[in-house]
Amino acid sequence: MPLRPLGRSGVHVPALGVGTNRWGRGRGADQLAPVFSAALDAGANLFDTAEVYLGSEKTIGACLRRDPRPALVVTKFAPSPTRLSARSFHKALEGSLARLGMDAVDLYLIHFPFSVVGIPSLMDRLAEAVQAGKARAVGVSNFSARQMRAAAERLERHGIPLAANEVQFSVFHRDPNRNGVLAACRELDVALIAYRPLAGGRNRPDGSALDMTLAGIARARQRSVAQVALNWLLCKDERIVAIPGATRTEHLRENVGAADWTLSDDELSALEGSST
Repeated sequence: MPLRPLGRSGVHVPALGVGTNRWGRGRGADQLAPVFSAALDAGANLFDTAEVYLGSEKTIGACLRRDPRPALVVTKFAPSPTRLSARSFHKALEGSLARLGMDAVDLYLIHFPFSVVGIPSLMDRLAEAVQAGKARAVGVSNFSARQMRAAAERLERHGIPLAANEVQFSVFHRDPNRNGVLAACRELDVALIAYRPLAGGRNRPDGSALDMTLAGIARARQRSVAQVALNWLLCKDERIVAIPGATRTEHLRENVGAADWTLSDDELSALEGSST
């Protein structure tokens, strides 16, 4: 699995990891430990979670205890209206670390920008997490290009780079390519972590021009539609890291099969020309 940098943070992660927002929802460590270990076997040892993903952090923590091989974890702080103080931020981070069974998280994100607490104050809290040794790198999620620039500017005052912006991005949902977020990632040297990178594409019925183009490439390549969709994303920019969800080992193995080959220029052009 190729590695990609989280901006200028010095942290490198696999180009393709695992989204875990469905982990812990009736799926505990007994069921998901094989998926976790299969991800480690494949080098897709990046696990994306959040405190609001009910049970996910605890499940990852249990999997980490069962299989202690190196794993990288991303989790997120939810800036709810009742969380206005630095104390509430640090209490939330400590709670996530306790559920994960970790002393420090590899990447800590602000889950969304909607808060009465301004972006500068949120970035100050993230800087404190790095300075306290509780997070190796920090970033944001669901931030616009303008909000990214404000976040990066504030963090730079602490000598800390903005490592990543996690947003929805796929061949089916190309907003970051249209709204300036991908351009801002290039400008600021920030990783774009793409959630929902399949957007239902694993089992999409043929119909649209995009569906037919994906299916044609998949047949020619002897790959699945999901693998073609993920490969398009990884080819889009070297700053992109994809985190498709997986709760079954067969889906995990299908996902990682998207990272060991590359679409041709003609195939990429055909997909670029197919509207969603």
